[in-house]
Amino acid sequence: MAEKKNILTYAGLKQYEDELQDLKVNKRREIAQKIKEAREQGDLSENAEYDAAKDEQRARIEALEKLLKNAEVVVEDEIDLDKISVGCKVKLLDVEEDEEMEFKIVGSTEANSLQNKISNESPVGHAL
Repeated sequence: MAEKKNILTYAGLKQYEDELQDLKVNKRREIAQKIKEAREQGDLSENAEYDAAKDEQRARIEALEKLLKNAEVVVEDEIDLDKISVGCKVKLLDVEEDEEMEFKIVGSTEANSLQNKISNESPVGHAL
């Protein structure tokens, strides 16, 4: 069965690539230093917090690699502005509050309501 494509904007792709790079390079150095310090103090088998953090980091790296492997990047310069799709910015009017809101339509992996990014798969994004 084919993997679901993860639709990303270029900014989203960059964000996930940067996070993966940080986890693979910087965080691994930190973990190596913690292992060294733990070894100097004795038994590593009693360090459950370290093991949990390492497992969590490994899981996040695997998730990011899978996400990026199946990424489909939307080139924002090539978006058809005659219809709403991923990468578009839209303005909506809340008629009850008489308030205009601006949203960016993104793929489901980038959606973040606090940043006014709504998924193309959400009810509002799909309706638009």
